[in-house]
Amino acid sequence: MRVTFLGTGSAMPAHDRAQTGLLVESGDRSLLVDCGSGVLSRLAGTETGYEGVGTVLLTHHHLDHVSDLLPLLKARWLAGETHLEVVGPVGTKRHLDDLLDVYEYMQNRVDLQIREVPAGSFDVGGFAVEAMEVRHSVDCLAYRFAGDGDNDGDFVFSGDSEAFEGLANFADGAAVLAHDCSFPEDVDVSGHPTPSKLGAALSGRDIGRVYLTHLYPHTEGRHEEMLESIARGYDGDVRFARDGLRIDI
Repeated sequence: MRVTFLGTGSAMPAHDRAQTGLLVESGDRSLLVDCGSGVLSRLAGTETGYEGVGTVLLTHHHLDHVSDLLPLLKARWLAGETHLEVVGPVGTKRHLDDLLDVYEYMQNRVDLQIREVPAGSFDVGGFAVEAMEVRHSVDCLAYRFAGDGDNDGDFVFSGDSEAFEGLANFADGAAVLAHDCSFPEDVDVSGHPTPSKLGAALSGRDIGRVYLTHLYPHTEGRHEEMLESIARGYDGDVRFARDGLRIDI
């Protein structure tokens, strides 16, 4: 499995970070996870391109996770692609229906399939996925993607969430966890973790590597102190994600 961080930023724009988006690939399968502003351009710069991604999996419906969704639909139509599947939590169909009510000319341009998924196990884009509800200001799901075979570990994406024991248990044993770490220690907001709370939640868990993502501009220049805060509770391998980072799992 290969994961490409297309966007590692947040709702506040940064010159070097698009909003949230991940490309998950394995063999001839490809899946886009979230599609915030700037993600479509990042995707166009990959070998797969937007022509090669027919399925999008959404963690939730906040603007910085979905704002390039309709532009993706249009780009695929203009490129001659005939379908797009969008999968996400409850409310995904209403969200897409409302967007298409505004942009009526986009209706019926491609075969748009919409599927809503609860917490639990399901298949999407050829991947076996397990979902769990997390702690955010709206309904949001974290996802665990099963690796292929003995040498391919699991990948977990937290979505937007506070750090808590249930999510840490969900990620336990994974090869890679990409976790929200939006702010440094002195900016404590609900729906996102502080570094110390993330470290405390992950304490004792066996995770191959943790990547911090969904980074607000507040974190710039403070990466080392954030890592030190996490390390007081969790002694595993923790790194900051960046746009364009590609990892093989």
